[in-house]
Amino acid sequence: MDNQEIRNLEPKALWNKFADLNAVPRPSKKEERVIAFMKDFGTKLGLETIEDEVGNVIIRKPATAGHEDKKMIVMQSHLDMVHQKNNDTEFDFDNQGIEMYVDGDWVRAKGTTLGADNGLGVATIMAVLESTTIEHPAIEALFTIDEETGMTGAMGLKGGILKGDILLNLDTEDDDEIGVGCAGGVDITATRTYTEEGLDDGLVGYEVKVAGLNGGHSGMDIIKGLGNANKMMNRLLYNAAENFEIRISSIDGGSLRNAIPRESVAIIAVDENQKAAFEADFTDMAAAIHGEYASLEKELELSIKQIALNDNVMNLESQSQLLKAICAAHNGVYRMSPDIADLVETSNNIARVMVKDGGIKIGCLTRSSVDSSKDDLANTLTATFELAGFDVALSGDYPGWAPNMDSAILKVLEAKYKEINNEAPHVAACHAGLECGILGQNYPEMDMISFGPTIKGAHSPDERASISSAQKYWDFVIEILKDIPVA
Repeated sequence: MDNQEIRNLEPKALWNKFADLNAVPRPSKKEERVIAFMKDFGTKLGLETIEDEVGNVIIRKPATAGHEDKKMIVMQSHLDMVHQKNNDTEFDFDNQGIEMYVDGDWVRAKGTTLGADNGLGVATIMAVLESTTIEHPAIEALFTIDEETGMTGAMGLKGGILKGDILLNLDTEDDDEIGVGCAGGVDITATRTYTEEGLDDGLVGYEVKVAGLNGGHSGMDIIKGLGNANKMMNRLLYNAAENFEIRISSIDGGSLRNAIPRESVAIIAVDENQKAAFEADFTDMAAAIHGEYASLEKELELSIKQIALNDNVMNLESQSQLLKAICAAHNGVYRMSPDIADLVETSNNIARVMVKDGGIKIGCLTRSSVDSSKDDLANTLTATFELAGFDVALSGDYPGWAPNMDSAILKVLEAKYKEINNEAPHVAACHAGLECGILGQNYPEMDMISFGPTIKGAHSPDERASISSAQKYWDFVIEILKDIPVA
């Protein structure tokens, strides 16, 4: 794989390490190769390198001359990346490295996610560890695993392993933002069975498809009101079921819980005598949805095509309960923060809908910066699905990160940003799930902050990293490391 174009970008130290990292397949929960890669990297530098019992990698580097009296810092990023690709892209995430290219001021991937989330943070830390010229205090580099599908790396990091006083999390995605808080989250999974029935005579098969949506990060992008393929599909099927005799054979929508679903495909049967009316009605409903999302979802595709159908279909009672449950289940922003302007407090993403072979599985990710509000929405969703005969399980609950506006490292970053850029940074909490809140449970005295380069479209194949922002961010990192407070 030739990413020489990327390696020639400035700052070369950062982009070369990013290219090295992106050559290593690193899906969440399959990080064996990237863990080995990182341990080999630290060992070859002659630095203390350890892997903890869950797979996090920690590399320690002594302070450079003149900075021995500074507080030890923890530079932290996660090793895994979200794997999403366009339907027409042939790519094996388990075995291929990411293929990148330059598009103006942006680095993009060819039809897949880029891995800048959080690969640019990882690459930053690698470049600092490797450098012989950058001034810095003693560093603990913390590379966590499985951030994107459960934060199990951060959850499994035991107290007492880290020695640092200050944590620099490099997982914020706007270069003018300094993160001081984030949302917690919980996975909600609704499952049930249904009776399969054979096809009656006089029914014809159709494939119903929702495609071309933007998708994106289910935390950072939820405020945009983008289309959710699972909700759109359900709307199309609900409307059809109200007006015609339809039977659902299967539904396959969305993928990862932390990605707004971009695509959904359903196989249904329709009364042959209602074909023309069904197709006309679908056209009208599709036009209405296109109109509603005209300014947001310019590539939206809503389509039907007649197909041969030999599979079984869902019994009518279960079909009605399924459609009503997804119709009623909340998706999107649930509550805005009353205290921080323009911050989503609580939201839900109906991320995955699978109907096949007598089983239904619906996966959601509920986020909130307020635990009681998170619990309220979780209860709302649980009640909605249980009323429709589903079993509901909550898992992967993780805490938010409460802002500390008196943070000493915040004051350092604010002052340094103003000095370099002649303007004040945007100090904010975010609706994404950073690992700071989890790490803070075992390291409550650690002063934490989050920042990073500008990345757009994370968790989607439109993910892209700004080249000019990477240079701005790199300069910021170098200056921060020179100005860490004395212990």
